[in-house]
Amino acid sequence: MKGLSDEEARIWHAWKRASDTVRARVAEEIGAATGLSDPDFGILTRLEDLGDGTLRQSELAASMGWHRSRLSHQLTRMEERGLVLRDAAAGPGVTVSLTPAGSAAVAAARPVHAEAVRRHLVSRIPSAELARLTEVLERLGDAST
Repeated sequence: MKGLSDEEARIWHAWKRASDTVRARVAEEIGAATGLSDPDFGILTRLEDLGDGTLRQSELAASMGWHRSRLSHQLTRMEERGLVLRDAAAGPGVTVSLTPAGSAAVAAARPVHAEAVRRHLVSRIPSAELARLTEVLERLGDAST
């Protein structure tokens, strides 16, 4: 099979460069302002948004698209910093919960995240194109298609 055409390669490289650049800039701003890494922020926001502060570890891994061992290592680091707690005694499976420090950290990070997303993504796309781009990205991210 033949490699990518010039047009296909161009869109692939543009996609990767844009995605990597925007994500890195947003993560850098969150890290500089709060000390949270991108994985820290992802875990804390999922716990808050999807589980009202608590989720089963398996649900958390699935929501992030991570292998359980990767999540386990990240949670160990976050536990050591007092951001989350894991509880194996809460029934089948392990539950992961935000601590007060984790809740405070995510509360401090959300406005930084919002401003960084606006600065590095939203403001760089003409408002007339935002809805269409959102539709395309949602279609690309839909695992069922």
